[in-house]
Amino acid sequence: MRIATWNVNSVNARLPTVLEWLEAAKPDVVCFQEIKTVDDKFPREAFESLGYNVEVHGQKSYNGVALLSKHPVSDVRRGLPGSDGLAEGAEDQARYIEALIEAPRPVRVGGLYLPNGNPVGTEKFDYKLRWVARLNAHARDLLSQEEAFTLCGDYNVIPTPDDAKNPAAWTTDALFQPESRAAFRALKGLGLYEAGELGHQPPGSWTFWDYQAGAWQRDHGIRIDFHLLSPQAADRFVGVETHRDARDMDKPSDHVPVVIELAD
Repeated sequence: MRIATWNVNSVNARLPTVLEWLEAAKPDVVCFQEIKTVDDKFPREAFESLGYNVEVHGQKSYNGVALLSKHPVSDVRRGLPGSDGLAEGAEDQARYIEALIEAPRPVRVGGLYLPNGNPVGTEKFDYKLRWVARLNAHARDLLSQEEAFTLCGDYNVIPTPDDAKNPAAWTTDALFQPESRAAFRALKGLGLYEAGELGHQPPGSWTFWDYQAGAWQRDHGIRIDFHLLSPQAADRFVGVETHRDARDMDKPSDHVPVVIELAD
């Protein structure tokens, strides 16, 4: 089973590019982030025509996540538990979607768009840390069920200096703050396995290049899109691919897809 994560940076604005990549890469399951549309404006039919079941947790103009699967899905969750005191599903930022993929060997897939958190020292950074704390609590609950799962998406964290071409350029950014990096380490410390490490991806396997200042042309990238696997999923791990070429497609996202393969 091939499972992809991709921050598409507006699914409707980049639909031809997204469809072209899907037809070439043929993932079985896809998690999109930053779809930037409400549910009823999501181009469902275009993906259904490629054989995908579609689940959406959208938001007007910002955020929004979606999950596509060529297998049936069940137990769909929209939003993390513990929504900052709100009722479940009532939070105003659509950042998490999860479903059980009913393949011959099932796997649970959670697709996430972790808050950016900039500027540091504001409520946005506090919200980022609260959100990842809720993700940590949910991951602990999932681990207690002892099933195969991946939590994949745009984590908006640069975990180490090796995950940036130019670390010095990010020292004041929320993505590279000690608190952000510690929160990511805490997630892994629960017993999750990062696919890039499992697959021994080479240095420079960036997943994001800013549109500004010629970042793509100068290869000033960072690695912020990840799959974190449960031990049961790690046991089925075959490999991981970072589809760098997607950044050079027509009307590209500033992120590229990261695809893992799990044994059936």
